[in-house]
Amino acid sequence: MDRCKVLHASIGEHFRALRQCVEWLSIKSQVALNQSNKAIDLFYGLGNFTLPMAKYAKYVIGVKGDSGLIERSNDNTQKNAINNVDFYRADLFKEVAGFEWFRGKHYNKALIDPDRSGAIEIVELLPKLGVERLVYVSCNSAALARNTAKLITPGYQLETAGVMDMSPQTAHVESIELFVKC
Repeated sequence: MDRCKVLHASIGEHFRALRQCVEWLSIKSQVALNQSNKAIDLFYGLGNFTLPMAKYAKYVIGVKGDSGLIERSNDNTQKNAINNVDFYRADLFKEVAGFEWFRGKHYNKALIDPDRSGAIEIVELLPKLGVERLVYVSCNSAALARNTAKLITPGYQLETAGVMDMSPQTAHVESIELFVKC
């Protein structure tokens, strides 16, 4: 019974983090004005952030290095009747400029949720994608600090930040930061 209570709390925290990220991207609040939001979710996992963003955006793509997740993510979009999402496979730690989802594309919203090593390679490319609002979810505060410094150089400003305890009973926390292009 105690095990279920911990799992339930963890799921609740996870959904709270999902809602917070979508809200910070301001996709939901702007949809009444227009359907021009195009968002990119880098390091997307199973689409836990991608699919909620798709409810309020014109178009969302998810990019991840694991091709096995694409099939599972596409299955999730079908089960949820979402048709404005595409998933792509790419090693985000290598050159990505030649990929269809990158070449000449513009996304005004972005969410990145990299593994513990961070996302320094991708952070440097965000201005080329035209990202105006970025939510960065991180489980490693040192990598987040390093990447924050790289985001400030091309003109992103940290607007707000928070910490979520998504793994109760452990020392691990998720940091969530919102950056806005100035």
